[in-house]
Amino acid sequence: MDLVLFMGQSNIAGRGVAEDAPRVAEGHGYEFRAVTDPSKLYPMTEPFGVAENKEDGITETIKTGSLVSAFINEYYLITQVPIVAVSASKGGSSIDEWQPGTPYLNDAIERLHTAEEWLGSHGYEIRRVFMVWCQGETDALMPESDYVPKLTNMIEEMLALGVERCYMIRIGNKEGTDLYKSMIQIQTEFCKTYPHATLVSTLYAGMTSDKLNLMKDDGIHYTQEGYNQVGVEAGRNVAFHVQNRKEPYLYDPEYEGVYFSCKC
Repeated sequence: MDLVLFMGQSNIAGRGVAEDAPRVAEGHGYEFRAVTDPSKLYPMTEPFGVAENKEDGITETIKTGSLVSAFINEYYLITQVPIVAVSASKGGSSIDEWQPGTPYLNDAIERLHTAEEWLGSHGYEIRRVFMVWCQGETDALMPESDYVPKLTNMIEEMLALGVERCYMIRIGNKEGTDLYKSMIQIQTEFCKTYPHATLVSTLYAGMTSDKLNLMKDDGIHYTQEGYNQVGVEAGRNVAFHVQNRKEPYLYDPEYEGVYFSCKC
């Protein structure tokens, strides 16, 4: 099994409609509920992580449907390896709240360790451990000189604890404005240069058209179909990187061209 932390803010927590998410077949993926019931694996269903709230850590009460089910399906299709997914996301959170020693990151680390210990003690072999990260809308106006060191600090903390890589789902645009364009550029360049991060989805940036009907909540969040599409793209590209140790090529609607990093 591969153990995966899904971390960030609302567009990985999910504001979709659970009934419109794809079904995950038995044995293809699981949720480990590190907070509410760390005694077994649950079949993966949406809304993912809806009850995984900790009073002195991550509390997120409005998860309604995420990209995680679609991610797991695509990942399993390619790798034939099931994912054990752990929820660690908080809508509206800033990178400042994910720094080493903060309640959110401490909680995410504790959830990871709880999952690792339970899986190991019950005879499961953990093949890989990685994180999928989607965050940045709250920090849209934060300069690169502040955001990048903080993002790096967070990832380095996770790497030191055994997480192999940060797979980034880049944020999209706020419908009708250029508010998030700076953060999109920051995250794009970060993934091209930082050795332990890989960009695995750019699709959010192409969902602002009214004709697509993929956005909601005044152009901040996405419909379940939007989350499903991003989950498929991200799952496919993470699987490609895991199997080949090569950076994926992605069509980037923000820059109307192909995204590629020459990192190994």
